[in-house]
Amino acid sequence: MKKKIAFITGITGQDGSYLAELLLEKKYIVHGLLRRTSILNIERIQHTINKYEKTGRLKLHYIDLTDTSSISNLIKKYRPHEFYNLAAMSHVGISFYTGEATININSVASYRIQESILNNHKSCKFYQASSSEMFGSTPPPQNEKTQFNPQSPYGISKVAAFYTTKYFRQAHGMFASNGILFNHESPRRGLNFVTRKITHSLARILSGHEKKINLGNISTRRDWGHSKDYVRAIWLILQHREPDDFVISTGKNYSIKDFIIKVFKLLNLDWKKFVTTNNKKFLRPAEVRSLQGDSSKARKLLKWKPKYSLDDLCKDMLISDLELYGMTLDDAKKIAKKLSKSNK
Repeated sequence: MKKKIAFITGITGQDGSYLAELLLEKKYIVHGLLRRTSILNIERIQHTINKYEKTGRLKLHYIDLTDTSSISNLIKKYRPHEFYNLAAMSHVGISFYTGEATININSVASYRIQESILNNHKSCKFYQASSSEMFGSTPPPQNEKTQFNPQSPYGISKVAAFYTTKYFRQAHGMFASNGILFNHESPRRGLNFVTRKITHSLARILSGHEKKINLGNISTRRDWGHSKDYVRAIWLILQHREPDDFVISTGKNYSIKDFIIKVFKLLNLDWKKFVTTNNKKFLRPAEVRSLQGDSSKARKLLKWKPKYSLDDLCKDMLISDLELYGMTLDDAKKIAKKLSKSNK
């Protein structure tokens, strides 16, 4: 049987790297589509490259998502079975300062990709990475029928890409689906995201490189899951018998403060001695107060459910960041005990 071919934009990101691993385990041939930069950012997939590139199972290509021809040429040449569009300007806070670029990359690029599929290889299934930020200020719980009310350029860009995907599905009969993923984290999360900032900065405190973690508003609430769970859902969405839109979430709701408490509890540390809050630098012009997803549709139709709890996620992220500084969890607990005594 011929191996399936999958394209992944954003393969060097958190979700892209985990999705590539999942698909390669399932015997796909994976094509990673990269944005050319002066510094090659492949740390998250270097181990996957080492394992699969020489075998021909993983192929990397440079493309420009603002250039339709670079997308179309690859689709015509390799005729993929599945196309996962994960590439995005993905930081909500930064989008307030780069709104035009955010909309261009997140919205218009999705249109370019789907039009290229329509014109060159219509049978290819398409996945659009949508976001819970599309719901914005709409009260939780949020599901597939909840009204969108985005509060950031990032949220606006994802709403546009969501409806673009529905358009190609309804008007042109393409297999085009949206995954409305709620917040999901992992040790591979970028350092400018608050969850990773917390675990990484704590590791730096324990190793003597920092003294405080400076944060903004810690009362906002999110539905946090693990990226490994969510990429399983992404794959399942394109295996469903028909194209559709699915909310992917844990269904549980926690504040940033709750996340901090859980991380510091792993080391029996008093977080209040190490964290400052309401720093104006990290406050946003408009804030999404609370997100909590209702993923009952995905659980019923896709038979998906998360395996990781928030406690599992916190531990996974902290251990990974401790290892960056040569510490085990037991080492960190000993250092934390000394820090607690010195801070009394």
